[in-house]
Amino acid sequence: MMTDYKKELTDLILTTIKEGASDLHITVGRHPTLRIAGSLIPLIKNPILSPEDTEGLVFALLDEENRQRFLQEKDIDFSYAFEDKARFRINAFFQRGFIGASLRFIPAVIKDFKSLNIPDILCDFANKEQGFFLVVGPIGHGKSTTLASIIDYINHSRSEHVLTIEDPIEYFFIQDKSIIDQREVKTDTKDFYKALRSMFRQDVNVAMIGEMRDTETISTAITAAETGHLIFSSLHTNNASQSIDRIIDSFPPEQQTQIRLQLSNALLGVFSQRLVPRVSGGLIPAYELMICNSAIKNLIRERRTHEIDIVIETSFELGMVSLNRSLANLVRQGEISVENAIAYSLNSKELEGLL
Repeated sequence: MMTDYKKELTDLILTTIKEGASDLHITVGRHPTLRIAGSLIPLIKNPILSPEDTEGLVFALLDEENRQRFLQEKDIDFSYAFEDKARFRINAFFQRGFIGASLRFIPAVIKDFKSLNIPDILCDFANKEQGFFLVVGPIGHGKSTTLASIIDYINHSRSEHVLTIEDPIEYFFIQDKSIIDQREVKTDTKDFYKALRSMFRQDVNVAMIGEMRDTETISTAITAAETGHLIFSSLHTNNASQSIDRIIDSFPPEQQTQIRLQLSNALLGVFSQRLVPRVSGGLIPAYELMICNSAIKNLIRERRTHEIDIVIETSFELGMVSLNRSLANLVRQGEISVENAIAYSLNSKELEGLL
């Protein structure tokens, strides 16, 4: 049985960093488990965790205020700084009456576009004066990292007042040319909507909203983009067309025509990404990039979002990239296997035609 949970926690965190894992899982009845390049790897040299062990490890992460909130609400999102080496985004929860936690590793250094293998064309969106840009994809596929890279590019290249609204704060930005204010939901502000609404009185140029969770936040973000702000955010959606539908469908029917019009005016583009296992080990992003040109704007206004995929596929010369084209390129470059390309494709028959 473990006794010094602070020391055990430190050892597990150091192992997570050393092994290049994206996540650490603490669950009753299992060895502590890492996710490395998409696969779960149990740390079999560590003992199987008892209920006392998981409680001890999770409570070692929580200060007294968060501990009381966790016991009352039964789950909690928070961030944890480990020395100067890294930060973790953590969700602690109860399951079958036992305590568990998932820790997402956030590196201390924010990588640039080249290091992340994402396209330089994202600079074009980072250099805009106003508009709305979305980074989308499934959970755990690097949306927060890509958003952080975009904000850091702005930080080093432009003199702007940047606001981030996050739950919890993930990457810490070291201010360079820009002023960067980072607000954490529940700690620095009541919720996303209140923080975003306050932005209009704070002389903000650029805002990054960690997640759009409700119609009030979405509506305010679109309005901010229309009124001279550059807004970045994320959604848990699969591609551009689904993201646009998700935004519009979140509003009552009587408001949807207005939102379509606003979104068609404000939207700059949608970047959707997947982290695919690399042949050489690790992960590499495959992506779809939709640029909101006049054809896309018309489709949004005219309720023809189902045709957006065709426009993306046929607009490669304009800088747009379909997910299948990205996957096919990675196969041709020897970065990923055909099997993984097909597994991550949203239209495998079309992909086979490109390979």
